[in-house]
Amino acid sequence: MSTRTVIRGGLVVTASDEIHADVLIEDGRIAALAASGTTAAEAWTAERVIDATGKYVIPGGVDVHTHMELPFGGTFASDTFETGTRAAAWGGTTTIVDFAVQSVGRSLRDGLDAWHAKAEGNCAIDYGFHMIVSDVNQDTLKEMDLLVEEGVTSFKQFMAYPGVFYSDDGQILRAMQRSAENGGLIMMHAENGIAIDVLVEQALARGETDPRYHGEVRKALLEAEATHRAIKLAQVAGAPLYVVHVSAMEAVAELARARDEGLNVFGETCPQYLFLSTDNLAEPDFEGSKYVCSTPLRPKEHQAKLWQGLRTNDLQVVSTDHCPFCFVGQKELGRGDFSKIPNGLPGVENRMDLLHQAVVDGHISRRRWIEIACATPARMFGMYPKKGTIAPGADADVVIYDPHAEQIISADTHHMNVDYSAYEGKRLTGRVETVLSRGELVITEREYTGHAGHGVYTPRSTCQYLN
Repeated sequence: MSTRTVIRGGLVVTASDEIHADVLIEDGRIAALAASGTTAAEAWTAERVIDATGKYVIPGGVDVHTHMELPFGGTFASDTFETGTRAAAWGGTTTIVDFAVQSVGRSLRDGLDAWHAKAEGNCAIDYGFHMIVSDVNQDTLKEMDLLVEEGVTSFKQFMAYPGVFYSDDGQILRAMQRSAENGGLIMMHAENGIAIDVLVEQALARGETDPRYHGEVRKALLEAEATHRAIKLAQVAGAPLYVVHVSAMEAVAELARARDEGLNVFGETCPQYLFLSTDNLAEPDFEGSKYVCSTPLRPKEHQAKLWQGLRTNDLQVVSTDHCPFCFVGQKELGRGDFSKIPNGLPGVENRMDLLHQAVVDGHISRRRWIEIACATPARMFGMYPKKGTIAPGADADVVIYDPHAEQIISADTHHMNVDYSAYEGKRLTGRVETVLSRGELVITEREYTGHAGHGVYTPRSTCQYLN
């Protein structure tokens, strides 16, 4: 039985428009929009009517960078697909794209199958996969073609983490050449991992073991160098490039230069780089370990350049890189050796609210908020207009957002399966009130009404954001 839903009286905000409109939902999709109070809108009848007066009606968030259940550093990310997608829904995100991992010596298919098994039947919201390519060889390259055909259209490579995920320039070039042919998009973790390992070894030899040294050895110049190198390799291959978790102003400058040359080069940043800094890494009593992630947090002066990049579209997407590890028993693995602290922060629940705070603070406009958090990620990874907008035919992934509600972020009240918040005590204006995923209520007036297994796997087309 399909349920018709009408959302009345809200301000519908998309990447392109703001309009006081009622929204009609049928069979899990947006059926129509009509200006509030008009004859057309008043004529709609439905079993479920949601009053959005004084609220925003926005597309569900699309977070294209999460790591649920990721094995890392001898442990696992603490959010499962069940807990992580439920927390995402609480934060107004209705689609995630997670990373399936190819282990060295294994096929892409083995890795993808393993991630399907983790996610299937467990997700509260819809999900897709990128593929981490750790072992570039002839078989892997052929498999990339097959994965693109079945809707896994993006492949992540690492210039960091030698001995784990690392690819050398030759392997990167081969994968980029393949993606130039098959339409896939290479996503790059751009840090010079070979040089960083030297600096880690030297720091530890000097007795510099505290979390703050994680940020000091992973230098901004080594992020910029790797970003530059990735851009040039992509140029040689004739392939588009998407650089993940950009944190340094020098890396933004490399992206801006490439885009000024007309290259299909794109950049993502994350809330942690916009709101946190090396001051957090330097917190005493090992508290700084809570903020260890890679690329690392930077000094505060980098934040202004990241915001500027988001306004000028030199950075197109804000994702979370959600990869939570508990302080107790997980982050603590690195006591006495910062290089053993599991890399990652929790954030999938906080992204939409933090970016709304950026609207309140004047960093970005309302429409840009929706563009960087919903529409562009959907376009970049082949899900638009099914995801990322409110328009007839789109999936009814809709958030009723109260722009005036006030909240304080805290581990005591969040829904992520982790024992701390990276934003503990931060006051925000704006909060998710109700969330629909394909027309079904997942959060109803601040109550969880969803269930594991509602979320379905979403195959993706190739990048829709190319010049």
